[in-house]
Amino acid sequence: MKNKIFEVGRNLLSEVEETQMENIEKAALLFAESLINNGFIQAFGAGHSVAGALELTHRAGGFIPTKNIKEPAGGAYESIENVGSTFMKKVDVRPEDVVVIISNSGRNPLPIEIALKSKEKGAKIIAVTSLQASKGLKSKHSGGRNLYEIADVVLDNRIPEGDSMIELEGVDGKLCGMSTFTTSLLLQACTLRAAEILLERGFTPQVYLSQNIDGARERNEAIEEKYIERLYRI
Repeated sequence: MKNKIFEVGRNLLSEVEETQMENIEKAALLFAESLINNGFIQAFGAGHSVAGALELTHRAGGFIPTKNIKEPAGGAYESIENVGSTFMKKVDVRPEDVVVIISNSGRNPLPIEIALKSKEKGAKIIAVTSLQASKGLKSKHSGGRNLYEIADVVLDNRIPEGDSMIELEGVDGKLCGMSTFTTSLLLQACTLRAAEILLERGFTPQVYLSQNIDGARERNEAIEEKYIERLYRI
């Protein structure tokens, strides 16, 4: 029996590859320049978008100078203005950093304010969002802009409004949200291309090994010492 999700996934993969290579190159260049300048790649996602942030930060095969921006309420107040602005007063974002913000709709105040405040601190902003959805949605922030209108680089995840993509008779609503799938592809593509750029410029990328490999934890922790002042602080 065929499972339609594989067809949907293949089509999305092809669409992302065909449309986003230029944006991937721009984002990867920001990654590489940040790491060359001793910056950090930081990532934020509210609600389920946190999966994208976790895909980029502190994981096997990813860069070591990365941080997940962990808003303590877990996005529960994503649609309430000034939560993000207040939270960002305590977040360590610096001019040499890149902040990746994942939001499918890009309309809620929390990710918008994290983008705005990070930009005020001098960081570059990469948005991972659905342009199809976001361009048709009114911002819930008083500034009137959605996330894609604030970012320096936009990675379009090519997901329709509502995220879910498969209709099934007898089910009230579509099934299978796919934004995590394309977000992961986009961010891994940026990681790979950034590593290539670093090598081209004579820099060796510092990446995590899986801690399930014998000796990897000790090896990772030894490298982390170089970044420890920033790695585990908010």
